[in-house]
Amino acid sequence: MSVIVIWGTAGCSVARPVSTRAVITVDRPVALADQPVHIRVTHLAPQGRIVVHSSASAYDGQVWKAKATFAADENGVVDLTTSRPESGTYHKVDGMGLLSSMRPPSGDPNLASFAPLYPDLAPSFKVRIGVTAHGRSLADRTLTRVWAKPGVRGTDLSLAHDKVVGKLFLPPPGTPRHPGVLAFGGSEGGVSMKFEAALLASHGYPTLALGYFRVAGLPTTLHDIPLEYFATAARLLAAQPSTDPAHIIAMGYSRGSEAALLLAEDYPQLVHGTVVYSPSSKVIPGFPHGGNAWTYQGQPVPQDLIPLDHLSGPLLSIAGADDALWASPAFARQIAAQLHDNHDRYPHQTLIYPGAGHGVGTFPYLPRAI
Repeated sequence: MSVIVIWGTAGCSVARPVSTRAVITVDRPVALADQPVHIRVTHLAPQGRIVVHSSASAYDGQVWKAKATFAADENGVVDLTTSRPESGTYHKVDGMGLLSSMRPPSGDPNLASFAPLYPDLAPSFKVRIGVTAHGRSLADRTLTRVWAKPGVRGTDLSLAHDKVVGKLFLPPPGTPRHPGVLAFGGSEGGVSMKFEAALLASHGYPTLALGYFRVAGLPTTLHDIPLEYFATAARLLAAQPSTDPAHIIAMGYSRGSEAALLLAEDYPQLVHGTVVYSPSSKVIPGFPHGGNAWTYQGQPVPQDLIPLDHLSGPLLSIAGADDALWASPAFARQIAAQLHDNHDRYPHQTLIYPGAGHGVGTFPYLPRAI
């Protein structure tokens, strides 16, 4: 074992052991992308300092990276689940901090979010974990993060055949019936909730990732989108053998939260629960050119507070306290206040996370804009 000498504040020297080898152990080298793993680094010099690195490639080819400096314990072990970094891209005890704190090589990390290939293009992505000491590589290992467990089936839906556009993910055959989730995003358009849908199906929940504009055959902007289109998708989801048709959940993100709340209000016999991320409590003009965002029975949905007096199930609102895009924390509180004032008989909960923004996220362990 070698040592390095540093000078203390009183001018005396302190011998620091230098690690010359390391072993990275991981309890689940292959795991679903929303599941934590337990990472330990062993065979280090007791009290020796190391830097643990992580890196992963995004869909655009950029390599995102994170790192953290640790001091090994008296047994020569750094356990990421219990060890606090001395410095690095994250600063609290966090067993998955090396994944969630990865940053892009350029640009403002607060304006970006890590996006691997969609699950229909790549069923997994890799995260490389490396250990160095004083610039010398001691060990490295690769984690495989999986979007869909074996047996999950993904089917593309088309207007011509299914009357909706999206991707339907069903759990492995033999899975007991579960509530179905109709998932859709916001002003980004497209079929943007495929990651969430694949993961939910992996946990047993049939999920339809729905596109409602900016996909072939549908409007190019968020303008005059009929709520009946969402209802068609919900009925298709309810008809799946693995779906419990008495428990259909509408899950909307950002602008999609308006559609989710409107569905729950206008189709209480079809939609039995609601989850909204970074929500609005009111109907906002169309995007990006204004006008009407939604229609119902051929008429524009009024740009006003969304009434919530006909719900037939629970409602969960999730917002980031530092949302810089719009006032989602205030909107979430408004939703809760309405349900309280309406004496709604179903459970409802509002979660507002300090330090999080509009990209508060639908699953953990990936770096997200704050």
